Amino acid sequence: MVKSDPTSAPKPRFTLPRRSVTSALLGTTAFWLTQPSAGISRALAREAATAPYSPQFFTAAEYAFLMAATERLFPKDHNGPGATELGVPEFIDRQMQTPYGVGDNWYMSAPFQEGPANLGYQLPLVPRALYRQGIASLERYTHQQYGKNFAALPAPTQDIILTALEGGSLQLESIPGRTFFEQLRTNTLEGAFSDPLYGGNHNLGGWLMLGFPGARADFMDWVNQEGTAYPLPPVSLSGQTA
Repeated sequence: MVKSDPTSAPKPRFTLPRRSVTSALLGTTAFWLTQPSAGISRALAREAATAPYSPQFFTAAEYAFLMAATERLFPKDHNGPGATELGVPEFIDRQMQTPYGVGDNWYMSAPFQEGPANLGYQLPLVPRALYRQGIASLERYTHQQYGKNFAALPAPTQDIILTALEGGSLQLESIPGRTFFEQLRTNTLEGAFSDPLYGGNHNLGGWLMLGFPGARADFMDWVNQEGTAYPLPPVSLSGQTA
């Protein structure tokens, strides 16, 4: 998993095999945004392609954590680009600027208490607050344990921390580590496989890894041709093609 030598360390269990992610995931990645106009879509595509992104919600330190952590969850390998190259941190920052980021359609009334897993999310924190408090708490932990910010730690140590969060053995003060990890993992996958007009999936790299055709309007010529490779590149809602 160390980027300079991908074979030098065991692959952590939280890193997903790229081509095992199903198209079902793709149908859930953009539920939090309304469809932008064609002009806005093209402008977002041009911006992503030509200019370095400056985070609007996350601070520089928080964004450094986000870049490091998402890359460990979705690293570059022989299948294709990693989270950083795909623009996943940009996607998450943009996501925090939508109604989803402030929990606009969430039920957020008391009581807030830990319950069975089947009851779902129970914290009084919307995604913005979960990230802000969770990152701050995790950085305090890494300073206490290692004397450095998370982003400055070597990749194997970052993997140990993320694995502890996933397994629930690392708590982030008032935030369960597993809850924070799941928020980060979910948004990372959304950023890797959503339509590029939302800020992630740069150059349609996530879709190219899956062989996903994207937002093409007509597939009638390829219906019932089981086993035949689809010959056309993926296309974004904005009209961008790979």
